[in-house]
Amino acid sequence: MTDFPGRWAEGVSLTLAPVLMLAGVLLRIGYDGFFPAQLAAFADAPALMSASYGCFALGGALLWPGVLGLVRRSPGSRLVLWGGAMVLSGLFARAFHAGVSHLALQLVDVQGLAAAQRAVAAAYGAFHVFQPFNVVVFAGWTVLAAGLWRTGTLGPVRSVALGLMTALPIGVLKGTGPMSVLAVGGLCVALVPYGVRVLREGPAPRWWAVPLALAIGAGAVVLGTLG
Repeated sequence: MTDFPGRWAEGVSLTLAPVLMLAGVLLRIGYDGFFPAQLAAFADAPALMSASYGCFALGGALLWPGVLGLVRRSPGSRLVLWGGAMVLSGLFARAFHAGVSHLALQLVDVQGLAAAQRAVAAAYGAFHVFQPFNVVVFAGWTVLAAGLWRTGTLGPVRSVALGLMTALPIGVLKGTGPMSVLAVGGLCVALVPYGVRVLREGPAPRWWAVPLALAIGAGAVVLGTLG
């Protein structure tokens, strides 16, 4: 099907995913960005940190339909095709990092803070198959933003805002710094208005679609914050 994943999946992704990622970044803004402090923050405020990491991971996972939609709506551009492929690869890498972060945070409950910090410190530099994606993660947003600007899908301001995602740190147990807020804030500026526009295109959904979508979204957020 040429319209996969569909207007509603794309629109919801473009509007909801960046907001979830921004919520995740802002929830842990008061803690130092390095991993020992992130583990200490979890020991001090487990519900808050679980919500933070859950929202960020869920937002990243939900972003793929929106990225596909941007590519689908910008035909004929190799920059957009390559940028979209690179960004999607980066989302896979971030999902892997989110899983490792989740396990590391659980070590605080299972083994205690000091033991968890020692275990993570000993394994932090271990090689994994997603390490080669690091360059792709950083460069993908810039390539995609340039392609979307050249095709006219996004204007210059929103294209620059999207390119700011290049500044978002990558890895396990990353806290919030100025660059994180700038990057994810730029993602919201670039994609949320476009997602609203996508949702307003075409006919309205059936009467039951809105409450169903809200219920599914609320359940996903609850599961993400509890997980």
